[in-house]
Amino acid sequence: MKLHELAPNAGSTHRRKRVARGISAGQGKTAGRGTKGQGARQGGGPSQYFQGGNLPFFRKLPFKRGFSPLTRVRYQEINLDQLTDLPKGTVVTPELLAEAGLVSKAGQPVAVLGRGELKSAITVRVQKVSGGAKTKIEAAGGKVEAWEALKPEAVKPETGAPKPVKKKAVKKAAAETPAVKKEAGG
Repeated sequence: MKLHELAPNAGSTHRRKRVARGISAGQGKTAGRGTKGQGARQGGGPSQYFQGGNLPFFRKLPFKRGFSPLTRVRYQEINLDQLTDLPKGTVVTPELLAEAGLVSKAGQPVAVLGRGELKSAITVRVQKVSGGAKTKIEAAGGKVEAWEALKPEAVKPETGAPKPVKKKAVKKAAAETPAVKKEAGG
């Protein structure tokens, strides 16, 4: 076998059909689209969502209602039975949990849930702790501390920088001050 003898298997390839190239080609004039109507137009035809006028499938389903908020916070969940091996006095933070492989990302918020029992006294410092988990942690001698994340309003502007003035405050102040009229005098 030589390189010039290579060819695809018989019947595996065929030339594409050239439509609208005259009546002798077999697909001339209307090019297989029929006569007039929505399907004959360029870019025509209903959308994939359209089901012949019936109520579309996605509108029938009761669970496809409303919207998903863009600012929804997704918590990485962890249960107390996953924290039983930690030694006494450990401070549980998202960074520690990520290093231990108990959560996937240290940057995402963590929620501690109450499944299981806790034997050692640990300090939990995460974004959310369920009520049941909090009572079990405190019963074991541990404590739950509030998560102190740096909020944008907590960042103070530089002392020399002027504070931004709101437009509403400027309009209100302008309305309260009496207008000074110039006296016509020569």
